[in-house]
Amino acid sequence: MSTKLNVGAVGIGGIWNAVHAPAWLASADAKLVAVCDIKVEKAKAFADKHGITQVFADYRELLAIKKIDVVDICTSNRFHSEIAVAALEAGKHVFCEKPDAINVSEAQRMADAAKASGKRLMTMRNNRFMRASQFLKRYADAGGFGEIYTGRCGWVRRRGIPGKGGWFTTKELSGGGPLIDLGVHMIDVAIWLMGNPRPVAVVGSTYCKFATLDAPSDSAHAAFGEAKLGGTFDVEDLATGFVKFENGASLQIEFSWASNIEEELRFVELRGTKAGANLRNESVELYTEMHGQLVDIKPRFSGQEPQHHGEAIRHFIDVVLGRNDKPTIKPQDGVHMIQILSAIYESAQSGREVRL
Repeated sequence: MSTKLNVGAVGIGGIWNAVHAPAWLASADAKLVAVCDIKVEKAKAFADKHGITQVFADYRELLAIKKIDVVDICTSNRFHSEIAVAALEAGKHVFCEKPDAINVSEAQRMADAAKASGKRLMTMRNNRFMRASQFLKRYADAGGFGEIYTGRCGWVRRRGIPGKGGWFTTKELSGGGPLIDLGVHMIDVAIWLMGNPRPVAVVGSTYCKFATLDAPSDSAHAAFGEAKLGGTFDVEDLATGFVKFENGASLQIEFSWASNIEEELRFVELRGTKAGANLRNESVELYTEMHGQLVDIKPRFSGQEPQHHGEAIRHFIDVVLGRNDKPTIKPQDGVHMIQILSAIYESAQSGREVRL
């Protein structure tokens, strides 16, 4: 492998064009050499715009190109594991859009394939790269929170269903609704800040109340996916739950594409023995004690907020090129994440707690 990574992309849709492609195109360490999409005209349009000569409708043809070092996967969720495992077995490093997979066995297959191949596997966890998240991680690692024993996290929208009727709302292709779409993000940040404790039990509920509602969206994120009039909507539009960890800590969760609330909000709240924190969108506050007084601290971050997806991809590049031997996102993180999400769906269906 040369010092410049040759990259092949599979899935030339909204998330690829919005955040993955700009990061690869801006990198001095990477070159896009091939693109693939089952709607080959989308891949060809992107390739023509950026001078890429190798265009495919079948990802297997892309994997056969020996000079490709990295495969970036931005397909619908159902195909993440299939393509990732094939790419790893073909000797490629893999960067994959979230979620890792749509069930635990597929996530474990990805982790096993990465270990067997010796290649790097990383799944998008862009919210770890917010300045507020990075600050809180440093604070946590320095012991500022003391013992983090419980927390809350979520991403709730008033009206923000992506690609209604398309693959986002079709369980066979997506694996679920906002729990798997949005839950990956904020559950990940919460658990990461808590020190990655192992989940041992969950209980959850899911609801679908807005599938037939014809209402305008108030969320920019709803632009992802391709809506299909009269299409399938067999996933939840809201999920709530409770996660218990091996160390005794716990986490409450809530995720919705649509619910009657004031406004869209991403949040992580942490409660520790020395301090607590409230991460709301991209701002953060700390709650602690100083000199016998209760104190609220609001950090002021200098400079411009980075493009979080781009930061995640740059981190992956540094790991692949050996500049960073401590990847912040590991395959086993993905296995634990899909264990949690799958168990919440199981609990919602059975009405009982699920042990992991």
